[in-house]
Amino acid sequence: MDETLDWEIKNTNERDVVLASASPRRKELLRQAGITFRIIISNVKETITKTNPDEVVEELSFQKAQAVAGRIEKGILVIGADTVVALDGKILGKPENEADAARMLKSLQGRCHHVYTGVTFYIRKGTREAYHTFSECTEVEMYPMSDKEIREYIATGEPMDKAGAYGIQGRAGVFVKRICGDYNNVVGLPIARLYQEMKKFKKL
Repeated sequence: MDETLDWEIKNTNERDVVLASASPRRKELLRQAGITFRIIISNVKETITKTNPDEVVEELSFQKAQAVAGRIEKGILVIGADTVVALDGKILGKPENEADAARMLKSLQGRCHHVYTGVTFYIRKGTREAYHTFSECTEVEMYPMSDKEIREYIATGEPMDKAGAYGIQGRAGVFVKRICGDYNNVVGLPIARLYQEMKKFKKL
């Protein structure tokens, strides 16, 4: 018989939930929600078969969650997540080098773009499994940036491990003119939506 996954979330212990991500930003957001968890990095080889940004992040979050769920004891909820930046519908991943970071930042400056995060809950029990995937989108508008500002920002090293070559929670915050949607989604995890979806999710 199905049982609601409304565990009294604040009372979970670290053996109830696994975050399939090495992101310190996602870790901090999940802790802010009062959810206790442990981290197991998926290290899955990502395979993208979709083209729309929302479908891509949902697909990748599912792959991460499923990979970790297959390596741990059953009955544990795994949370997988993936975030991308999209400009004019084209995904901007993490920059390959400083020149690539400069290219991305120049394309974003003075314009609006979208940040998508996909989240998957995955759980196995016996021979059965259940999962739920969703995505959240936030629109971000950047102020114009001079070439000097871009160079100085890249010199901090902050852009190099960030989708779209910037971190809204860091130095790049001074270049963000406006956001429409969930700020935490841009950081890397739509924690309010995650919390609400977690309460609705059904546990096998």
